[in-house]
Amino acid sequence: MNDHAALYQAFCRRDTALDGLVFVAVKTTGVYCRPVCRVRTPMARNVHFYRSAAAAEAAGYRPCLRCRPETVPFCPAWKGTRCTVDRALTLIEAGALDHDGIDALADRLGISARHLARLFAAHLEASPSQIAQSLRIQRAKRMLDETDLPIARIASRAGFSSPRRMSATFVALYGRPPSKLRPRRPRAAQQQQGIENVG
Repeated sequence: MNDHAALYQAFCRRDTALDGLVFVAVKTTGVYCRPVCRVRTPMARNVHFYRSAAAAEAAGYRPCLRCRPETVPFCPAWKGTRCTVDRALTLIEAGALDHDGIDALADRLGISARHLARLFAAHLEASPSQIAQSLRIQRAKRMLDETDLPIARIASRAGFSSPRRMSATFVALYGRPPSKLRPRRPRAAQQQQGIENVG
């Protein structure tokens, strides 16, 4: 990305204007964050900036468990002159790549798959498939955090082809299976939820 020094200074200020537009990867930890994350500021030479969470993940970085950069929604800054990318993102968010391939998505947009790949590389530094994978992870992570649904149902609802595929993706990205990322709820809250479900 352009002007590493200016981006680094904005990161040091925790500039909220960059949130959703820039993702900060730290070479020494292998983790990427939102630019507003309150972790200790790494040295400039250890920082690399990406335009999307998917691009950082494709480069081998895993998301910060504190600021959860993989859950940042796509910024509306891509609208207007970049409407093809925006339309593609909307379709991908709706699950266009969960069952169909890149060719079908490109056909719906009226462009070639090669041109679609070029647009994504230019604007998001990631492929449509990487963006779709990042969104599946985001949906699954949200359900893990907010519901008690079984892992198999979360995998299906998030758009993964199978629970095994979801588990492998989580292990590759987080270093642990989805079940280990669930928040621990106090026993009283679990019992209360059980009572409400019975009633």
